[in-house]
Amino acid sequence: MSFYPQPNEWTCGPFALKNALIIHGIMVDEKEISRIAGTHWWSGTDEIQLAKAARAFGCDLQMVRKYQAERARRVLTSFLRQGIPTLLCVQEWSHWIAVVKEEKGKFILLDSVDPAVLTISSWSTLRNTWVYHQQDPYDDESVHTIYDLHPVIPRVRIKTRANMSLARARYLRHKNNRNFARLWDEYLEDLLSICKARTPLSENVFSLGEFLRRHEAMILDQVEFWHGRVDRRAARKILENMHLVADTYGLVVHQEDEKRAIAGLTAILMLWAAGKYGVDPVYEAAPVKRRRR
Repeated sequence: MSFYPQPNEWTCGPFALKNALIIHGIMVDEKEISRIAGTHWWSGTDEIQLAKAARAFGCDLQMVRKYQAERARRVLTSFLRQGIPTLLCVQEWSHWIAVVKEEKGKFILLDSVDPAVLTISSWSTLRNTWVYHQQDPYDDESVHTIYDLHPVIPRVRIKTRANMSLARARYLRHKNNRNFARLWDEYLEDLLSICKARTPLSENVFSLGEFLRRHEAMILDQVEFWHGRVDRRAARKILENMHLVADTYGLVVHQEDEKRAIAGLTAILMLWAAGKYGVDPVYEAAPVKRRRR
């Protein structure tokens, strides 16, 4: 899962839907989407199959058709400003992508054939790859332009929705952060066990950034003390990644959960340190070597 390229030529549809669902905080494996949709290597996945898979995960995949580029842009932008990711079938209806944000005239795409997946596109570039040219069956010299868009709309109220931005997309596109992008859903899943989504009724809460300002040094001290050989900068980078994911989804720590959050993040970092650097047995006496007589 998360933001990584597709391994073949025919699974762009499941990847596009998976990438759209994670914007809604719905974490699904593209293989499961392929199974439900009935994706085939010789024909890929059409919008009917993707709509079937979307319903299985609590969403409706609608279809909107426009014939003029500017009208298509306005409709697409309207959905994006509501926080609704939208699938487009581009390159003359041969490849699926997800569009997740419009900001300052730029569009943030999740394109599974791009090595970084996250892509930033101008309107003119997106328009040119989005348009489908359909030959008029009654006039050989006439060609119609079609712009189909498929918003992924949840059937129930979503608690955690990603607010992707140009700055975050550029950060995740950087080569040094691609491993982080590929583990995005793991970070999100761990954070959802510690944090909660901010709501208009949320009181006595603080952001993960404020939480780390208060407690990061203590957490790192404890991990370093108990493990003994942790790269402190690498551990801090894990916390920075968590901070970015939490801010993207609007996750906060409730005051009454502060101690539990300290324990949770410390435990996660200890598991990370043990997996990365190894750990010696604890509370076990070293085996006694018998002397040969």
